Amino acid sequence: MLLIDGHNLIGKIPGIRLSDADDEMQLVDLLQIYGRVKQRDVTVYFDGAAPGFARKQRSGRVTAIYVVRGIPADDVIMERLIKAGHQARNMVVVTSDRRIQAQARSVQAQVISSEAFAEELWEVQRSAMDHPSADQPAMSSSELDEWLRLFSETPKVKKKK
Repeated sequence: MLLIDGHNLIGKIPGIRLSDADDEMQLVDLLQIYGRVKQRDVTVYFDGAAPGFARKQRSGRVTAIYVVRGIPADDVIMERLIKAGHQARNMVVVTSDRRIQAQARSVQAQVISSEAFAEELWEVQRSAMDHPSADQPAMSSSELDEWLRLFSETPKVKKKK
């Protein structure tokens, strides 16, 4: 299972900006394709949900958790890792936040930086377009349009300042 620090990842994906009104939905759409292609369950955490909008939403293999404003998604991710106990070894945490990375490693979860995962998303979408398989549902035209819009050129991973 993948646990993703959503806003941290959005900042690393070409074509999506944190200032976009639908940035979270754009990421969820990309993760749905990733989850389907890789046959992996994904949980993505977003912080800053307005009161009344904090919720858990499942779509395909992706669960999006919108954490109420005032509670950092980082804390919710770390709590999930701690509660998982020995099962945390089966989890992969996607973030470039050093505090979450340290917590994940302390419970023996794997860690992938947001930059590296953004590149993996690019490879998965490119592979899905280049080599569709018979046992894998074809990408819908709207999914293909979204991928092409987001990844119309080779991604340039943003460097930390």
